[in-house]
Amino acid sequence: MPIRFKINDVAVEAKPGEGLLDVARRNGFSIPSLCHLESVPAIGACRICLVEVRRGRRSKLTTSCNYEVLDGIEVSTDSPEIRRHRAMNLELLLARAPSSEAIRKLAAQYGVSQPRFGPIKYNPLPNCILCELCVRACTELGHHALTTVGRGDRKRIGLPFNKPADTCVGCGACASVCPTHCIPMTDTLTKRAIWGQKHDFVRCSECGAPVITKKHRDHAIATKGLPEDYYDVCQSCKQIATSQRFAAIVW
Repeated sequence: MPIRFKINDVAVEAKPGEGLLDVARRNGFSIPSLCHLESVPAIGACRICLVEVRRGRRSKLTTSCNYEVLDGIEVSTDSPEIRRHRAMNLELLLARAPSSEAIRKLAAQYGVSQPRFGPIKYNPLPNCILCELCVRACTELGHHALTTVGRGDRKRIGLPFNKPADTCVGCGACASVCPTHCIPMTDTLTKRAIWGQKHDFVRCSECGAPVITKKHRDHAIATKGLPEDYYDVCQSCKQIATSQRFAAIVW
């Protein structure tokens, strides 16, 4: 049975177990967030996706990414109170990541140009907002190469036991999902450097472009049952070859 409720007085439907943020966006409602991806578990870390949920006579502000939809609720995605709380949360995030373009841009939309707090004294990974999106993505991919270290004002993102993890394949997923782009990753034609390790690239046999790290290739082939030569050619060259074969058939 579908779950029926309202967002900004508009009737919507969802499947049991779905998160409110995903349902809202699917139905065209704009709710800002920094730490959410549909493919990884939501934890409400950045608290920018706050909404007001009314159920009967009761109402509360809650993060929408990890709020499981319920039948009959009424949701407001924007109000003076919601904007005030989002602005406060953005001040706190801006104190942690003062040079993050994404946070500065979002903060400006809520009238925040300079935080009243900070700067944060302990932040070994500059501009990290501790959203743990990199950790969650790494875990979902099965690598478990990142973790949170410490607690309280000493909490940070780092490596298990403070040593480069053997399970890191250099895929770069952590860097690609980071909302503040704070994870250092350097690529050359032959190597990728990330989290204290250097990974050799597999290079395209046609054009020489880097395709994937060798460790990532070996992991993907072993876990997905791909042919041994699957990554010998880059995607661009594969598309060119496919187009050429199609053209030959047409002619």
